[in-house]
Amino acid sequence: MNHVRSRDGTRIAYDRLGAGPPVILVDGAFCTRSFGPMPKLAPLLAPHFTVFLYDRRGRGDSGDTAPYAVEREIDDLDAVIREAGGSALVYAISSGAALALEAAASRLNIRKLALYEPPFMVGNPAHRPPADHQARLARLVAEGRRGDAVKFYMKDIIGTPGWLVAVFRILPVWSKLKAVAPSLPYDSAIMGDFSLPTRRAASLALPTLVICGEKAMAVLREAAQRLSEVIPGAQLRTLPGQTHNVAPAALAPVLKEFFAR
Repeated sequence: MNHVRSRDGTRIAYDRLGAGPPVILVDGAFCTRSFGPMPKLAPLLAPHFTVFLYDRRGRGDSGDTAPYAVEREIDDLDAVIREAGGSALVYAISSGAALALEAAASRLNIRKLALYEPPFMVGNPAHRPPADHQARLARLVAEGRRGDAVKFYMKDIIGTPGWLVAVFRILPVWSKLKAVAPSLPYDSAIMGDFSLPTRRAASLALPTLVICGEKAMAVLREAAQRLSEVIPGAQLRTLPGQTHNVAPAALAPVLKEFFAR
């Protein structure tokens, strides 16, 4: 495990493996560099790239500094980019993809950007998060109600069916989800009102690949389609048989092709 310091002094933990051009992996909600899709994806990319997995602030072995601001998370990614040599390829998923998009729009030195299903809401989705979702999450976390925070994020913000949340609660994974609950308001802040940041996306001037799963929820597929239309020159790839929980083996060849081209 390695550490780099962000602009505000926060220690950001990261692992590095492989050799070749640097690729930084940016997680979505709940995940860390040891839990979620990235630990399985990284070894598949390592034969071709130097892969950086890092814990976003407030998670895993990374520190945190109050008050939270999205700009500080952008600084964290910038610190990892500088550690990687000053520029990097970036792959990000879900709310992490929204963070990476904002980082690219802030002119971080990202050479290419691959985004998997940032959960923006376009059109008329069947579910919308409460307008005060960030404040409610922060209150639950402040009261020490981590399980309730996880449930609120999954059910009320994401729109996961209640029965499925109930299943999660009896599985061993629930303890891991609760462990990162204090960082959920950060993902909430990144997403804001969940609208597509059209002007920021249209300002991007780097090769961008937007990816979605063929079997993902309609709102995620629609968001990917619209985002690919807004970002100048962006490509859209739909992965057969995949959902939001994308299989690393299905994703890795697509990333390799895009980053190596």
